[in-house]
Amino acid sequence: MRLHGGKVRVACLTLAFGLSGGATPAADPALRINGSTTVNLPVAEAAEILRAERGMRITVDTQGGSAGGISMLADGQIDLGMSSKPVGEDDRKRFPTVHFVETRIGEDAVALIVSRDVWEVGVRSLTREQARGIYEGRLTRWNEVGGADRRIVFFNKEPGRGTWEVFTHWLYGDSRKAPKVRFPEVGANEETRNKVASTRGAVSQLSASWADGKTVFALAIRTEQGDLIHPVPANIATQRYPLSRPLFLLSNGPPSGAAREFVDFLLSPRGQALVRKHGYLSLDQLR
Repeated sequence: MRLHGGKVRVACLTLAFGLSGGATPAADPALRINGSTTVNLPVAEAAEILRAERGMRITVDTQGGSAGGISMLADGQIDLGMSSKPVGEDDRKRFPTVHFVETRIGEDAVALIVSRDVWEVGVRSLTREQARGIYEGRLTRWNEVGGADRRIVFFNKEPGRGTWEVFTHWLYGDSRKAPKVRFPEVGANEETRNKVASTRGAVSQLSASWADGKTVFALAIRTEQGDLIHPVPANIATQRYPLSRPLFLLSNGPPSGAAREFVDFLLSPRGQALVRKHGYLSLDQLR
């Protein structure tokens, strides 16, 4: 799995492109895409390619993460939503007139990441019960899970983001059962990684491909039998790693026009190569 260590990633990126070779007619609307910062990486690069090669006008943004993409699609503000989680039953009930169509473009995983000082004193894995204890505030020091006598600083992903929903679904079987907690919240992947990297004793949930092994480190999940399951491609592809997750482009009904052209490109060999380039598994790697 290719990691993003040492590379600056823009958490909220807007790409607005005109037709090559001249001004764009006002009647030619841009293809509007919004949502997950995880899905954004291959999508933003695909937008650059399609602008250069086909003269397409595309805007890409990441306001509100997956939840923002779902709600803005439902409200008709965008043409394609980016989501690192499936559309939930609550979303479908909230927007009963919307025909959500999920087009899977790849696979990712959510990792629990820690700062260097936590990693270096030997915390390399957590059980689900330990992760739940940290999330609920019952475990507050690293020596309670095999580390140093240091305070646990937990940064919680904003509820509604795909990363948060995958994590809490793993802990409770249903994100709706997750208790409300009072921890500092983080949004986009880059913000999360920077917060953990710069804070002693820190831990948070993050897309596994952003765990660079230099500034932040991905923990393994330790099973009740003592097995260690790492968020590596082989375990993600087989879903042996319990926090694996699909990556989607969402449309209201089957995509058509420019949206169809964009989706088809991301499903093509060139588009799937972009998915792999940014650290995710392409569809042909899944089994």
